[in-house]
Amino acid sequence: MKNLLNKLRDNNYLSYDELLKVIENIDGYKDILFQYAVDLRKKYYGTDVYMRGLIEFSNYCSKNCKYCGLRRDNKKVKRYRLSTEEILDCCKEGYRLGYRTFVLQSGEDPYFDDEKLISLVKKIKKNFNEAAITLSIGERSFESYKKLKNAGVDRYLLRHETASEYLYKSLHKDMSFSNRRKCIKDLKDLNYQVGAGFMVGLPNQTNKDLARDLLFLKGLEPEMVGIGPFISHPDTPLGEFENGTVEKTRIMLALTRLLLPKVLLPSTTALGTLDNLGREKALKSGANVVMPNLSPTSVRKDYEIYKDKICTGDEAAHCRKCIEGRINSAGYKVNMDRGDHISLQKFKKYI
Repeated sequence: MKNLLNKLRDNNYLSYDELLKVIENIDGYKDILFQYAVDLRKKYYGTDVYMRGLIEFSNYCSKNCKYCGLRRDNKKVKRYRLSTEEILDCCKEGYRLGYRTFVLQSGEDPYFDDEKLISLVKKIKKNFNEAAITLSIGERSFESYKKLKNAGVDRYLLRHETASEYLYKSLHKDMSFSNRRKCIKDLKDLNYQVGAGFMVGLPNQTNKDLARDLLFLKGLEPEMVGIGPFISHPDTPLGEFENGTVEKTRIMLALTRLLLPKVLLPSTTALGTLDNLGREKALKSGANVVMPNLSPTSVRKDYEIYKDKICTGDEAAHCRKCIEGRINSAGYKVNMDRGDHISLQKFKKYI
């Protein structure tokens, strides 16, 4: 195991069989794994943790993903859409607090067509011209992605969900595994900074599936990777299943850091929901991004992908101050710059 971890640290690659062996036999070697991941993220990003301002602007969704509280068939959701003015107000408050990246996230809401989104993006760019814009709004056509890129969108987050087709089909009855991959390829071809990722602890997910996820990410080489634990929602078909764990998620974060040393790797809110120190533990496993919420507190509780999400009642300023304190307590420092992937930054590494 030590030889395999050394090989991964030094070469940033293991075969499928080797990755599977590491995942299945990591107990007793986790401290080494986490330390290697921290050392490697410090090599390229120092102790900086990049802050993104998250704006959840619509919880309408046309999809019916089995794990998600926003799924189309969940009639208990109080649906909302923020207006352009409300979104710009969120950006204004975030900009005042120092944010230079805004992450606009929603369900797959057909109301927000290309015309509406392009107008919104151009207004954000005009009013906050130093800021980067990240979209996380699901599957769209190549032409739609192209128009949004031309309008000024810098980054796009689209989790691949799982690299195992059988598992994907079990979660998404009305979606296409191949189209999901096509969308990610389209984003890469259009030179977005691309974010992929997966959940840990999904029902029927195996270590073999996780090894496939890691190899998929290695082949894709995205600029960002979002990894969080599965957390069940009672109003979904998977509401009775056990949650994923913080520890298994940390292992996946650390392995991803070693496979993709320069990747931007968020410490997710889901980890903080399962464990009060979950986000700090992620930072100590190789993560280097956090995304505090800038959405109006009046709607945050309604963006309920999973149950009991934290920070739904905190004002943006409090959220900003709270997470900075947590980052500092973990031995890191906040960086409020745009936080582009290292390949787009002037410096290359710290040591």
